[in-house]
Amino acid sequence: MCLFCEMSKDNYIYEDEFVYAIFDSYPVNKGHVLIIPKEHRNNYFEATLDEKKAIDHALQVLKKHLDKLYKPGGYNIGINNGAIAGQTIMHLHVHLIPRYQGDVEDPHGGIRGVIPNKQKY
Repeated sequence: MCLFCEMSKDNYIYEDEFVYAIFDSYPVNKGHVLIIPKEHRNNYFEATLDEKKAIDHALQVLKKHLDKLYKPGGYNIGINNGAIAGQTIMHLHVHLIPRYQGDVEDPHGGIRGVIPNKQKY
């Protein structure tokens, strides 16, 4: 069974018709959130247009919520699509990761750090 398909609503911090959100069980930073379609989709490329719109709306709502709670200085938004890209739960989920001053020594290159030797350019 799929962990996200079996998720208890008790864990939800946000919900609409198409998606729900939870705090990540293994957060990269304080406030790390996952946005997850209610229907099982293996990856972003299988999501419907309505689901993609709902994900985008959830990102906006949750960013405002996290801004108030934790006051981060920035955010990373990420989606791992497929095992080769690092996806470990094969149900689409979008990471909204708050970033804080000093959380890494040099954040230059940001998301390029998924392949460490490509981060610095």
